[in-house]
Amino acid sequence: MNEKLSAPVARFTVVTLGVSDMRASIAFYEALGFVRKYRATGEAVAFFDTGGTVIGLFPWNQLAQDVTLPENPRPQVFRGVTLAWNCRSNEEVDQVIDFAIANGAALLKPAYKTDYGGYSGYFADPDGHPWEVVVAPNIEVGADRRVHLPD
Repeated sequence: MNEKLSAPVARFTVVTLGVSDMRASIAFYEALGFVRKYRATGEAVAFFDTGGTVIGLFPWNQLAQDVTLPENPRPQVFRGVTLAWNCRSNEEVDQVIDFAIANGAALLKPAYKTDYGGYSGYFADPDGHPWEVVVAPNIEVGADRRVHLPD
C-alpha cells in the first residue's frame, strides 16, 4: 500500500533577507515604519513585526554559510531570501524535511540542535530557494494567528 505523506501546517513564515550592511538595512526598515521587535546576538540578526508576517535580516555571508554543508556550498554571491517553516516540536521539523524531500526538495543541512535552544534544518525547493525548518523558542503564535515576538 502506497500511503501519501502529509506535512504539518506551518505555524508562521518568516521572510529572511540576506543583507550586506546590517546597520544600514536596520535603519532603512525602521525609516519605512517597521517596528523592530527582536534582537539576537547584537546586530547579527534583526526581526521586524509586520503584522501577519515577520521580516528577519541577517548578514548575507553568514546566512549562506548557515544553510550549507561542506559538500554542497552556496556561492558567496548568495544574498537571497530564506523562508522559515516554524514547527512545534523537533519531531515535526524532521517530518517536514522528510515530506519536502519526498516531494522533490534537496536536503541542504540535516536538522540539528541550535545554540539558541531550537532545532533547525534546511532544504531547497526545486529552484534552489532555501527553507529553514525550525523550532524557534520564545516566538509564539496567538489564537488569532498573529505572531508574538519577544521584545
